[in-house]
Amino acid sequence: MSILGVSGLTKRFGQADVLRGLDLEVAPGERIAILGASGSGKSTLLRCLNFMEMPDSGTVTLDGKIVGRRESELIQVRQRIGMVFQQFNLFPHMTAIGNVMEGLRTVRRFPKAEAQARAEKELARVGLADKAASYPAHLSGGQKQRVAIARALAMEPELMLFDEPTSALDPELVGEVLGVIRTLADEGRTMLLVTHELGFAYHVATRVIFLADGVIHEEGTPDQVLVHPTKERTRAFLASHKEYSLQG
Repeated sequence: MSILGVSGLTKRFGQADVLRGLDLEVAPGERIAILGASGSGKSTLLRCLNFMEMPDSGTVTLDGKIVGRRESELIQVRQRIGMVFQQFNLFPHMTAIGNVMEGLRTVRRFPKAEAQARAEKELARVGLADKAASYPAHLSGGQKQRVAIARALAMEPELMLFDEPTSALDPELVGEVLGVIRTLADEGRTMLLVTHELGFAYHVATRVIFLADGVIHEEGTPDQVLVHPTKERTRAFLASHKEYSLQG
């Protein structure tokens, strides 16, 4: 049974149809890499899955139950679906551990000591135990993104969404964030990852989706989509990323 289902999802901004009746099923433990050119609807899809953007039509289901139609459901949905953003979205006035604790305290209503213990554990998981007292201004981009991952993990989500988590990073910092995501994949976590790191997608994803014009244009195993694509538009997209390597 799928953990997440999407049926007929549409989203329009002004005159632009960004998602056009998209369908998707996600099984527990799947790692789905979402690829596509700018404007293809990748980030909008993720934002509709946790209702940061409200779909215009269609349904989202969790464990077979339609969600998101009532405002009262949205907090629970966002606890079950963790999100890691391109631009980190950390609170600048809070330390690393304060950022990780915030949702535990305000949403989950954890006592302070319990929230702190959970936050310390998650910071250690992403290799930042020694940065707990640091403010975002004193962290590198890679460290900020790892704090953001720890913050999402602290809420114990069933599904993780990553919206181009390395695109705002200097090249030398990309590897440390991808290493954390690879570790989460090895743990069997269910995740959807919008990324331009095609080599990483090849080695970590169990399924690759190529979006075009707001629908799934091609999907399959990493080998099927990244090495032997059948659609001309997919081939053209891959040809525009000649620098990617399937090694490592």
